Amino acid sequence: PPTALGLLVMRGRDFGLNFATHFYKMYIWFTIIAGLAVLPFLLKTLFDPYFGQDCSYIFRAIKLGIRLQKYKKKNPFYSILDCFLDTVKKQPNKTFMHFEGTSHSYIEVDKQSNKVARALKTHANLKEGDTVALFMGNEPSYAWIWLGLAKLGCATALLNFNIRSKSLLHCFSCCGAKVIIAAAELKEAVEEVLPTLKQQGISVYLLSEECSVEGINPLSEHITQASDTPLSADLRANITSKSPALYIYTSGTTGLPKAALVTQERVWTASFIQAVSGVTSEDVFYINLPLYHSAGFLIGLAGAIERGITVVLRRKFSASQFWEDCRKHHVTVMQYIGETMRYLCNTPMKDNEKDHKVRIAIGNGVRSDIWREFLNRFGDVAVRELYAATEGNIGFINYTSKIGVVGRVNFLHRRLFPYTLIKFDIEKEEPVRNSKGLCIQAMKGEAGLLVGKITKRSPFVGYAGNDQQTEKKRLRDVLQKGDLYFNTGDLLRIDEQNFVQFQDRVGDTFRWKGENVATTEVADILTMVDCIEEANVYGVKVEGHEGRIGMAAVKVEEGKEFDGASTFSQVASYLPAYARPRFIRIQTSFEMTGTFKMKKVTLVEEGFNPAVVQDPLFFLDPAKKTYVPLTEEIYSSINTREIKL
Repeated sequence: PPTALGLLVMRGRDFGLNFATHFYKMYIWFTIIAGLAVLPFLLKTLFDPYFGQDCSYIFRAIKLGIRLQKYKKKNPFYSILDCFLDTVKKQPNKTFMHFEGTSHSYIEVDKQSNKVARALKTHANLKEGDTVALFMGNEPSYAWIWLGLAKLGCATALLNFNIRSKSLLHCFSCCGAKVIIAAAELKEAVEEVLPTLKQQGISVYLLSEECSVEGINPLSEHITQASDTPLSADLRANITSKSPALYIYTSGTTGLPKAALVTQERVWTASFIQAVSGVTSEDVFYINLPLYHSAGFLIGLAGAIERGITVVLRRKFSASQFWEDCRKHHVTVMQYIGETMRYLCNTPMKDNEKDHKVRIAIGNGVRSDIWREFLNRFGDVAVRELYAATEGNIGFINYTSKIGVVGRVNFLHRRLFPYTLIKFDIEKEEPVRNSKGLCIQAMKGEAGLLVGKITKRSPFVGYAGNDQQTEKKRLRDVLQKGDLYFNTGDLLRIDEQNFVQFQDRVGDTFRWKGENVATTEVADILTMVDCIEEANVYGVKVEGHEGRIGMAAVKVEEGKEFDGASTFSQVASYLPAYARPRFIRIQTSFEMTGTFKMKKVTLVEEGFNPAVVQDPLFFLDPAKKTYVPLTEEIYSSINTREIKL
């Protein structure tokens, strides 16, 4: 007979068995309920027409992320230069670059960069950590000079070859460069600022065999005579992922370009855009954008090195020669900005328009109607529209076939690089905050200011030599007290399908001809004209054109009249063509905000239509080299595109 202890044990076993059975049943029911709850989400995801493309993008992104982490852990750091040198070993005779009838193999470019490095090490006394400013247009030597500098452990500042005078000096000085290398055709621009450069003890080198100007040293002969043997990696032994690699200039609210510091790690992440877009080692990449731009240099040139491909380089974009270049060199990947697409669509139609091998187009800023027209005319090209800023910590790329969007929200991207869209007051030009002082997130489908959380994984390095502008880009107390975000200055929206659409730029910068224009810089130049007391600069829409064209409302000095000829002379002397105001509006007074800022909203809305604007209007006439009265006839000719802008 069972003992009392035995009965107790048996009852305990029965209780345990019953409890286990009950718990198991509860678990089954919980699983069923939970499954039913997530079923709609799973069905929506699985039947999403873009689900496969989402997975493909995420897979590529993970692979590239793992690669980058591996490079960062290497000692010494594995840079894009090391990637180039490895490619030289693997495929020395593969063509790296085609340019104006000449071709340069990977080994040739490597040897030429060795000569550059040795010449500069000897004659400019360059060493690891120095910064050198590069002032030249698109040509093969741009690549091997940069590579030569990288072999010495030097950072390169990419100067816009359109800038002059005050802007040139500013761009040069803010990056801390001690040496400037200029193309022969830019000698006059350098001469203009040479006295100041001499005072600052700057070494000036010209890519020429000789130069009679005192203080400008010819460099070409030194490069020719230098040895092309490899340099020791010890010269750059202390370079890390956080070391400065480049300074790329971006316009902003200061009125002068800002030098965005691009680290070695950032060069890698930008170069991966080609890989994410589906570019392979067999492709041929066409660069017709300026190499001083992030698009041309980071996505184009650095991306080509990362892929180990051939580049077709052109001095500047030509719509008439574009497709001939593509056919001649068997181009498979092209770059664009919004204007590029429009220019191509504006060319006369031909029978052989689809006779090419271009399969991918990477760029930004194309309108939906131009996008559709481009595909209809030139065939099935995968357009990879992207959104990014040189200095920013958040970006998107449209890896789908959806027209008119810059990307798509996915959980991995948002997890690794946190961002949000917040409500923005256009009139006050500031984020909307609640009673607790925190920003308010924009609803789905609502345009909002894009901000990216500043973290170790997604840092915002800032602008060289400009702490004030760096701080202005930081936004605090966004979603919770103490957090820190990067303010992109751009309005975007996320639709019901999680596609991201670019809406507009905010603040004092607008975009024209693929270039950012800082309104305060233009205003400063205008107020130097003898007859102009004040200037309020803004961008206005023009039918059939991308971006906004420059316009200025000006207040004339009392007792004087507007002088169109002297105003033209001033802007032509100090501003690149894309930054010159094409329209002038004469006002007797400016409407101001409560904080004494000039209001622009109404001015932008009214534009340059003489039937709407009652104030006197003027139009920049390049042929007459003056500003002429803007008549109804001129206005009509602009809208019908008889007058080219």
